[in-house]
Amino acid sequence: MATFDVTVRGAGVFGLSVAFCCAKRGAKVRVIDPNGVAAGASGGVVGALAPHAPDKWNSKKQFQFESLHEAESFWQLVERTADAKTGYARTGRLQPLLDERAVHLARERAVSAQDLWGDGYTWQVVEAAGDWVPQSPTGLLIQDTLTARIHPRAATQALAKAVVALGGQIAPEGPDEGKVVLATGVSGLQQMSEQLAKPVGNGVKGQAAVLDFDASDRPQLFADGLHIVPHWNGTVAIGSTSERLYEHTDVDDQLDDVIARAKSLFPVLADASVIERWAGLRPRAKSRAPMLGAYGDVYVANGGFKIGFGMAPRVGETMAALVLDGVDEIPDAFRVEASL
Repeated sequence: MATFDVTVRGAGVFGLSVAFCCAKRGAKVRVIDPNGVAAGASGGVVGALAPHAPDKWNSKKQFQFESLHEAESFWQLVERTADAKTGYARTGRLQPLLDERAVHLARERAVSAQDLWGDGYTWQVVEAAGDWVPQSPTGLLIQDTLTARIHPRAATQALAKAVVALGGQIAPEGPDEGKVVLATGVSGLQQMSEQLAKPVGNGVKGQAAVLDFDASDRPQLFADGLHIVPHWNGTVAIGSTSERLYEHTDVDDQLDDVIARAKSLFPVLADASVIERWAGLRPRAKSRAPMLGAYGDVYVANGGFKIGFGMAPRVGETMAALVLDGVDEIPDAFRVEASL
């Protein structure tokens, strides 16, 4: 007789979110990862939980919205269960509007946000004021109140502690017992590609940095493809690159460019010292959406790419319902088959 009801392979944010949601339903769960907790992309530094634009709505945007909406209660429960910080806070985000066309589109989206996001969150055009703002030629910004932040490493470690607090186990090795969930990130996508003799996903390199600058109560900033994310611990994360082609997985001069651009775009950061540089591979499924669901006699939760932490609360609950209860609420665009 199996000792565990569920075996999750992979101790990143997807695997641990699935494990946590199964454990709080009463299942006995073991998470296996030979590299330890947060060894891959979940050990990154940025932690921007930002929504898609509120227009051209589809199932991916709806799933992400539901996950961002549920995130506050999800991460609060993780913190209480683990007695550990995740760094979660819904602080909002500011983005520049570069010309009148962008202003017009932003105001249209403000109207659609009322319909799609409901009364709890806003997307609005505001005047730029103060020093903690992106430079904007129009003097106007987009301000949304749905965006949140999280500290990726702290959150992943807290999830692991929460799983253990609920009677689960985190181990470097062990046999498959009970239902099996593969949340093995880039290596899992590579293995599936080899098994099927065709690409189903790949790793995309990202590089980011941490600055010694305390803006812990400020909103996120986003401009020219850069996320500026203040964290609770007196640091600001900036990132990141998105490299489909790369010769190695270490930091290099592309990160120097990111840091220089950030300091140019946001002069308030000009004198902040760099205290950490990070590089890693993020799992991107062929469909560009998360890859969820049954795959033969196991289950898969992979493909978090750049939005893994934003999707994690809903991914955890959706996969727990499928694995434990047989309830399938996975959007078609997220199914494993969408990347095969």
